[in-house]
Amino acid sequence: MNKCKKCLLYEIAGKEDIYAHVLKTRALLAPKELVSDEKYQERLDTCRECDNLLDATCLKCGCYVEIRALKTSAHCPYKKW
Repeated sequence: MNKCKKCLLYEIAGKEDIYAHVLKTRALLAPKELVSDEKYQERLDTCRECDNLLDATCLKCGCYVEIRALKTSAHCPYKKW
């Protein structure tokens, strides 16, 4: 069975509990702390193309990119966004 190394949490079977944490984190952030849905998707698309994404985790900092990409104050450790 091939494992998708470039997938995000919501796409990885068995990671539903972790993706639920992403949704919970999003709900807890104040609206001014959240990027727009469009910006969020742009960030995730950039992460998906990065060679340093593995199983929804950034190999540079160890974060789940779906959480880091939520916040307006967060930045890519590789300065891609």
